[in-house]
Amino acid sequence: MPGCFKKTLFALASLISFVSSILIVVAMGTPKWMTGKILCKTGADLVNATDPELVKFIGEIYYGLFRGGKIRQCGLGGRRSKFTIFPHMVKKLNTGLHVMIIMFLCVAIFFSLVSFGFCILNAIKVPYRAIKGPAGVCLWNFLAGGFIVLAVTSFMAAVKLHHLTERIANFRENVFQFVILEERFEDCFWLCVASATAHAVNLLLIAISGIHFPKIKTKTEEANVTAEDIMY
Repeated sequence: MPGCFKKTLFALASLISFVSSILIVVAMGTPKWMTGKILCKTGADLVNATDPELVKFIGEIYYGLFRGGKIRQCGLGGRRSKFTIFPHMVKKLNTGLHVMIIMFLCVAIFFSLVSFGFCILNAIKVPYRAIKGPAGVCLWNFLAGGFIVLAVTSFMAAVKLHHLTERIANFRENVFQFVILEERFEDCFWLCVASATAHAVNLLLIAISGIHFPKIKTKTEEANVTAEDIMY
């Protein structure tokens, strides 16, 4: 029974690792990490807009790691546009930090898949020459989760400390200046957080698999030895 229980835990851990890698891939490919509201400050200042009139100058913006879009509201109606981060916009951002976020997530995908493979090997007990057993699986999950945390933390630093949204909103805006009124982390950002949480759950499952449960033994009946048995 304990062997079957451990196999079930490792099979569940392998599934979680695979799902974690899928979540990261989906998050990287979707342009909805951040959304926000942007105010066309130049247009509002030109007409000296008051509070009720400011609605005509408030647009929207959304972006991910590779692309995004915005709606410019400068008093003449909304104008939609889409943009890509690479190759031109990234030069105006904190290039090193943005590339590091992408690299951290790519490494996290790699370690998630490694964890997936090692969980399967532990579940079916295939011999192999590498770091094996619960300690090895814990290592790969810890590395995968750690790199996801680094990516999420770096993205938050880019948004809050390096004013990423404002830089993107004002990219190639020679006439109008935009001010950020509101910022909100969207689903793709939280997918990465969920992926890191999944690896924390894996660590818990592996810890449970290391518990040694007592084996259930059937009680044997005592044999009655007679004098005749001893003679024969």
